[in-house]
Amino acid sequence: MSEKVMQKRKWQMTIALIIIIAITYLSAAITKFNFIDGLVAFPEAIGWMFSNLLITQESLEKLPTILDKLVETIFMSIAATTTAAVVSIFLGIMGSKTTSINGFLSTFARFIASVSRNIPVVAWALILLLSFGQNSLTGYLALFVGTVGFLTRAFIESIDEASHSAVEALTATGATYFHIVNKAVIPQSLPQMISWILFMIETNIRSATLVGILTGTGIGYTFDMYYKSMNYNVVALVTFSIVIAVIIIELMSNYIRKVIM
Repeated sequence: MSEKVMQKRKWQMTIALIIIIAITYLSAAITKFNFIDGLVAFPEAIGWMFSNLLITQESLEKLPTILDKLVETIFMSIAATTTAAVVSIFLGIMGSKTTSINGFLSTFARFIASVSRNIPVVAWALILLLSFGQNSLTGYLALFVGTVGFLTRAFIESIDEASHSAVEALTATGATYFHIVNKAVIPQSLPQMISWILFMIETNIRSATLVGILTGTGIGYTFDMYYKSMNYNVVALVTFSIVIAVIIIELMSNYIRKVIM
């Protein structure tokens, strides 16, 4: 690499750093955020957490109820992800350049993926809350719509990355469109698809907690209820249960990835 190119990159990095610092300072000025006050308050906040968020014997009595709501949240997340994955496979096949039937269906699939993905799950929960009210269906639909957008995009990219040689070979033998998709495209893309589905299950379990606060269901509602009543010992137990559940699900999904990849 020539000295001129290195000098140019150095200037680009310097300019980018100056812009980031300027934006950060401007944002702090607009929001009236003081970095020094924030740093000073940090130790006090940590001290409050260690003195209030303690799991006690009394809070452990609530564990069966907490676990019941946690299991409900996990199963809702899995259900939303798996059903969204089925829809996303069809949209992914329509949207991929490798398996697209025509330009209209490809554009339509990509449009649905874009709209569903770019609107946050929390926003979907608020939108659906107006129509369906506070219940499990609202939470399920919010996770479902958000997952469809993400998985459709991921599946389109997975199918596009598949080898075209098998598709061309089957096409040359006169195979039908469905035979090509079933025998050449899906087998190559399936490991990546499963990996994305597992990733979304992990993500949706985290998102379901926040969605539950809005929809009044699952572990999110339990957390919100005890938080508003300032029962911080139970809040600590709920938070600890969520963290342990997410870690277990993540370890299981990582093991499955190692097996299939």
